[in-house]
Amino acid sequence: MPNKLIDIVGVSKSYGDNLVLDDLNLYIRENEFLTLLGPSGCGKTTVTCALLQALVESGRRPGAAKCGPDYIDPMFHRAITGAAGCNLDPFFFDDDTLRFLLAQAGAGKDVTLIEGVMGYYDGIGLASSRASTFEVAQRTESPVVLVLNAKGAGLSVLAVLEGFLRFVPRSGICGVVLNGCTAMSYPTLKREIESRFGIRACGFLPQLPDCSLESRHLGLVTAAEVENLKGKMQRLGAAARESIDLDALLEIAKSAPPLAFTPPDIPEAGEHVRIGVARDRAFCFYYEDSLDLLRRLGAELVPFSPLSDERLPEEVHGLYLGGGYPELDADKLEKNAPMRSAVRAAVEAGMPCIAECGGFMYLTSAIAGRAMAGVFPGGCFDAGKLTRFGYATLTAQRDSMLFAAGEQISAHEFHRWDAENPGEDFLAEKPSGRSWRCAYAGETLYAGYPHFHFYADIDAAERFVAACRKEKHRHERTDEADGN
Repeated sequence: MPNKLIDIVGVSKSYGDNLVLDDLNLYIRENEFLTLLGPSGCGKTTVTCALLQALVESGRRPGAAKCGPDYIDPMFHRAITGAAGCNLDPFFFDDDTLRFLLAQAGAGKDVTLIEGVMGYYDGIGLASSRASTFEVAQRTESPVVLVLNAKGAGLSVLAVLEGFLRFVPRSGICGVVLNGCTAMSYPTLKREIESRFGIRACGFLPQLPDCSLESRHLGLVTAAEVENLKGKMQRLGAAARESIDLDALLEIAKSAPPLAFTPPDIPEAGEHVRIGVARDRAFCFYYEDSLDLLRRLGAELVPFSPLSDERLPEEVHGLYLGGGYPELDADKLEKNAPMRSAVRAAVEAGMPCIAECGGFMYLTSAIAGRAMAGVFPGGCFDAGKLTRFGYATLTAQRDSMLFAAGEQISAHEFHRWDAENPGEDFLAEKPSGRSWRCAYAGETLYAGYPHFHFYADIDAAERFVAACRKEKHRHERTDEADGN
């Protein structure tokens, strides 16, 4: 057997805010060559937004979905369609749940666009398509239109396309859209694509610098932060109507077979409860399907703003503090002392609370020296790079509100901030085998950096709502004792 020339164990590498390697293990033997390729920014979100806008303006009713654990892209989808989309994540869901969620996103719609994640075949690790867009397409039997970055390219576009088509025997690719192509180049490329490969060339989107979407270390900036978002989407839609063959795309969409699935077993809605949900610029990372599931179980979700409200909503029986970018508004959060005190008092008094990532950071003592709610000791700091990036499986180390000791749930982390005391009530393990302790859990609490999706564990959602009902009954008993 050839000797190892290179043996790499546990290597991570970032360029600025971009984590390109995370916990990499590999070796290279004599006479072997290795090339590491990353996503090129082909413009999936831009093209998806352009198509959604064009469909809306043509009088159609499009639905939208997003592959993978992405909170931001669905915000752009919703800004255009006016309807919440869904996340399709094979790491979280079985086939029935994937298809159920997709069917919900497409209910009453003329067509549903599923935006991919990273490159088409990119999944967990460098040698697996698990949890990739390809896997979502295969498991939902969705036809695929590939978005290729054609900026400054000619014949090379065909070489790249041929690679995608031939990489696996049944790629599912039925068409292609060329992003950044020119009106002069497109007719020739279209002719070559269709004659060589027998798939549809569905048009192109020209370069539109004034419609570019800014990025941050976790991806795009949120839709709410984009200046003149409506105008940009309208310009994208106009360009798509002019240069993309919407009829060809709709024809491809019609080739999808009916979705067949067994719906998940969702308990009947029980006694009504009210759950306060932090929703503002600092706390905006939620899976809409998770929120909808809480509603199905009997919860009324009451939005409030830790940035601008001075008190919690009246008569709430639980709190849900989602992720976001609290570090960008740490000064304003610190100045809102009444809300910080109200949240701390509620959590310490035993009000059921889920706090994920940014929500967890808000419950610590400080973010970059700015005082927060102070439920947990120690503050949060900028680690200077993405930390514990990607999917993980959580194993509960103790009984708590959401999980019994030993139970597991699929989760993910995407953050560059860390905590001095991140908790140790769960064991997190990446698919690579790397593991660490994290998060806090108690009879009325889950708080930590890992995010999870309630459709990955419906029992956890039911237990949260049940804990809120107990809190409601405690309030009622207290009111009776006080003579109210």
